[in-house]
Amino acid sequence: MVTLFQIPGWLARLYPFKPAAFITPRGARMSYLDEGPRRDEAVLMLHGNPTWSFYYRNLVRELSAQGVRCIAPDHVGMGLSEKPPDYPYTLETRIADIEALVASLGLKRVHLVVHDWGGAIGFGFAARHPELIGKLVILNTAAFAVNHIPFRIALCTWPGIGPLIVRGCNGFARPAASMAMNRRILMPDERNAYLYPYDSWANRVAVNAFVRDIPQNPTDPSWGTLAEVERGLTQFRDRPTLFVWGGRDFCFDREFLKRWQEILPGAQCTLIKDAGHYVLEDALEALPPIREHLVSV
Repeated sequence: MVTLFQIPGWLARLYPFKPAAFITPRGARMSYLDEGPRRDEAVLMLHGNPTWSFYYRNLVRELSAQGVRCIAPDHVGMGLSEKPPDYPYTLETRIADIEALVASLGLKRVHLVVHDWGGAIGFGFAARHPELIGKLVILNTAAFAVNHIPFRIALCTWPGIGPLIVRGCNGFARPAASMAMNRRILMPDERNAYLYPYDSWANRVAVNAFVRDIPQNPTDPSWGTLAEVERGLTQFRDRPTLFVWGGRDFCFDREFLKRWQEILPGAQCTLIKDAGHYVLEDALEALPPIREHLVSV
């Protein structure tokens, strides 16, 4: 099994943190950031596929500098976490991993920031522990079933050809580094940072598993879990909620935002019309409203 990565100097300049390690209930080593004062209240930032906690680096720096504790894990198989070949890479397991991490940290109040698959994972955790949940920040994500996914993603789920694309050719993480942007092009070191954890067939095991776990019909393993997550969403209508949405997302388009606004009608919204899926990378103005929303935690 692949152990935690060492952080090379070029990456440390962009990601100037010392990650901690947590052993999940199923025995895998999870890397996570724990920045800011050690309080029992924290902002929990959950990434999706194929990103990792690097996606939240600027938000972590800003909030922790203002006295906010920030927890940003790398899901097992992603980022700097261990990448076991035989881990149960399902939505249920990922929710359980986050439950265990939060419990181990003794957190009594959790403010969520979620993106991509982090939405289903984060709201799965929230639905099981609503008493812990405070403020919400929702970035280009879903936590409910959808009728379709883009063909370029659906292709990666096909038996046989999917693993060849995703694991053999890095045909998910590498294209995402450009397709998820709209305003600008990632700088070389930024792009390399997103790809750094996924440098081999073995290290792309969870990127592939994330794609394969997308529930598309009731026979899929995570369909029931996602349905449970969706049923729990409306209980958070009273939580202070902010949407920060990239309007040029090729996958989580404005129809997803519309659906979210129906579920959480009292939420504030910052729509950045020309930003892509990686909204925190693509638009500098995404950070200030998030900071203002969370800084009083």
